[in-house]
Amino acid sequence: MTAHSDPHPIADSVRLALPAEAAAIAAIQRRSWPERLPEPVSEQLLGQADLEQMAELWEQAISRPPQARYRVLVAIGNEQLVGFATTTPSPDTDAHPQTDGAIDEFVIDRPAQRQGHGSRLLNACADTLRADGFTHARWWLVSTDDITRRFLQEAGWAPDGAHREIGTEDGSHRIKQIRLHTDITES
Repeated sequence: MTAHSDPHPIADSVRLALPAEAAAIAAIQRRSWPERLPEPVSEQLLGQADLEQMAELWEQAISRPPQARYRVLVAIGNEQLVGFATTTPSPDTDAHPQTDGAIDEFVIDRPAQRQGHGSRLLNACADTLRADGFTHARWWLVSTDDITRRFLQEAGWAPDGAHREIGTEDGSHRIKQIRLHTDITES
């Protein structure tokens, strides 16, 4: 019986990533850069980052994470990987290491957007951070990303006043970011 005629298809879901999914995660990440980053930055990243090397880094992050509370989650739709996110303790200097978690990467592949995968992935990130003992979550967002900001604000996130600039190693391109946060304790 094929997956299409299966009377019990796998529901759209979110779960921890498997090492074998590293290449799919890397491919989605590469496809997202031109949509999420200014053109000069995305072009430079695409020129520097080889898909195979990226897949190796993702496999390592999944199977041998840099910290015990570092997680890679994947969104599954139509029985295939359609997005991913990472959760970790917040690396910010003003963060409390035991209570402040962060969502570092969060990408839903363009063809799978607006189908509920982002909401499921966001909820799973909050659940994962909560299970790892965090009570607050942080997210650095490109200041011009109004779509993601609206999505997060509708889910209860708000700017906390922090901002920063990141950019290329040579300093030729800078990206302004704002930080959003939310309380993830159960109410």
